[in-house]
Amino acid sequence: YRKAFDNWNVEKIARYGPKDVERLLNDPGIIRNRAKVASAIKNAQAWLAIMEGGKGSFDDFLWKHVDHKTIVNHWTDLKQLPASTPVSDALSKDLRKAGFSFVGTTIVYAFMQAVGMVDDHLVTCWRRTGK
Repeated sequence: YRKAFDNWNVEKIARYGPKDVERLLNDPGIIRNRAKVASAIKNAQAWLAIMEGGKGSFDDFLWKHVDHKTIVNHWTDLKQLPASTPVSDALSKDLRKAGFSFVGTTIVYAFMQAVGMVDDHLVTCWRRTGK
């Protein structure tokens, strides 16, 4: 993906045109779904709009939804873990309002877990925050 998308250069991705889309759709190293490729370009444009719009950083855009602190849950069983939460619902809505696509609440919640906005490690897990 890194190679296909110009080493994640957002400015370049935001300017991709039809030839770039066709190049990506013919790249066997990535998922070749036209809607997802178009979404990557659209999301790069939305990210740039936030960064250049004078409304702060993208980091702030994301982390304000959790008051700039990791949400540490206290789950004891994997069955307790939600697929989404009201916070991921709100962030998903704000991302869509900002022009992002493929940012449903379940994907957003998984992203929040991946980047440390939410710690859903079980209380018995050695990777848990504060252990």
